[in-house]
Amino acid sequence: MKIALLGYGRMGKEIEKIAKARGHEVVLKIDKGDFDYDITAADVAIDFSIPTAAVNNVSNCLNNNVPVVSGTTGWSQDYDKMVSLCESRRGAFIHASNFSLGVNIFFELNEQLARMMAQLEDYKVSMEEIHHTKKLDAPSGTAITLAEGVIENSSYEAWKLDKADASSIAITAKRIEDVPGTHAVTYDSDIDSIEITHTAHNRQGFALGAVVAAEWIIDKTGVFSMKDVLNLG
Repeated sequence: MKIALLGYGRMGKEIEKIAKARGHEVVLKIDKGDFDYDITAADVAIDFSIPTAAVNNVSNCLNNNVPVVSGTTGWSQDYDKMVSLCESRRGAFIHASNFSLGVNIFFELNEQLARMMAQLEDYKVSMEEIHHTKKLDAPSGTAITLAEGVIENSSYEAWKLDKADASSIAITAKRIEDVPGTHAVTYDSDIDSIEITHTAHNRQGFALGAVVAAEWIIDKTGVFSMKDVLNLG
């Protein structure tokens, strides 16, 4: 499989290592600020760029019939446009806030716990996420996905950064040097607390998941998620 890496920072370099170890060829490496490139030599593209480049990268892939897997976060306001473009071009597109296989299991666990806790009004849910200091967006896309999973399965209506009211979920975002990613969901009452946590030890899990998604999307048409890749739910 010939892969284009759109974004060649720490994640891009980790993806390259895993892709080569799995027998794939990296035919294109695009760093931030480069918008003039030929995507057509690739069988599939993996985008881990920056929010201001993601729409251009995904659009370029879809307009040239190259399946694209995007893990860039911070551009959700344009996601629906990319879905429409994918459908009109009959392309293939996966966007995920987190490609880690473990995190996607964690997403499913979070939704199941939210359904179980929905009727227990004494518990208030909150979330905390910790990432490295170079992460641009806060809260993380993973934390937002977790919050959306609770909202869809409970009476909560929204999430808010740091502070929240009775109908919203408070998300605390911390930035600490060299932390790959930690996410905790806590249900707290006067009697006790219930907490589920996912802790990434390194970036390899994110990179492996992205490569697995790229392998899976070849020869498919449509807009997909990691639930489809992992056959969850």
